[in-house]
Amino acid sequence: MSTATTDTGEAIVDWYATAARDLPWRRPDVDAWAVLVSEVMLQQTPVARVEPVWRDWMARWPTPAALAAETPAEVIRAWGKLGYPRRALRLREAALAIVERHGGVVPDDVPTLEALPGIGTYTARAVACFGYGRPQPVVDTNVRRVVARLVHAKAEAGTARAADLEDIAALAPTDPERAVRFSVATMELGALVCVAGTPRCAVCPVRDSCAWRLAGYPAHEGPPRRVQKFAGTDRQVRGRLLDVLRAAAQPVEAAELDAAWDDAVQRSRCLDSLLTDGLVEQTPDGLFRLPHS
Repeated sequence: MSTATTDTGEAIVDWYATAARDLPWRRPDVDAWAVLVSEVMLQQTPVARVEPVWRDWMARWPTPAALAAETPAEVIRAWGKLGYPRRALRLREAALAIVERHGGVVPDDVPTLEALPGIGTYTARAVACFGYGRPQPVVDTNVRRVVARLVHAKAEAGTARAADLEDIAALAPTDPERAVRFSVATMELGALVCVAGTPRCAVCPVRDSCAWRLAGYPAHEGPPRRVQKFAGTDRQVRGRLLDVLRAAAQPVEAAELDAAWDDAVQRSRCLDSLLTDGLVEQTPDGLFRLPHS
């Protein structure tokens, strides 16, 4: 049975004060736009890959208005190798909406943030919490794993559920400022200590309250975690095709795209999907380029 309480949450905040990584989007001088950009980039992408792109992005487009004024083509180029490039277009669409609906200022409440294009519940909560200091539970994959072990004595988290917010909220300190730090501290605990596979329980600041530890570390009972492959997938092919277009100053002929991948059927399928997603457009004379409008 879990013995986790708000004292557990306080211990996590205290641990974070000395263990946190020095990430640029966590610094006191960043605004909500910088937080929003970081949260979109960090979806399914490691911190090490995001940090240099985030720095370049913020230097180039420090405000929603700056990004909204840019062409989709340049936004996709700047996104580079972060993967899932539709996120780049959604981020630009969100910037346009922020300019058109909110005078260029990122909203500070969750429902309004959720109404922006491409912004889901997690990102909206993260921006309100980390960008504006609104104390509220923020649940990502790392937090769900911490809750699964700390509260429910499970080795891994199951499918996301509404009760995840209640579980983590029950551990949050009552002081508003510490409650905000608790949200990011729990993410950090899951990223650095309570990791998937082989957690570092010996250095966990709340190991004495962990239901999983107290239960004897029961094994995961659900299906094994799937390891996502990349080589040979449509994701890789789409990336290869976009690489050609990012590097091209002018629209390219189909033959240049053909050289990017040998399998003609898969290549054609991936090109069609890029066209459908708005990441590539075909000119009236049959050439291909990144979208310009």
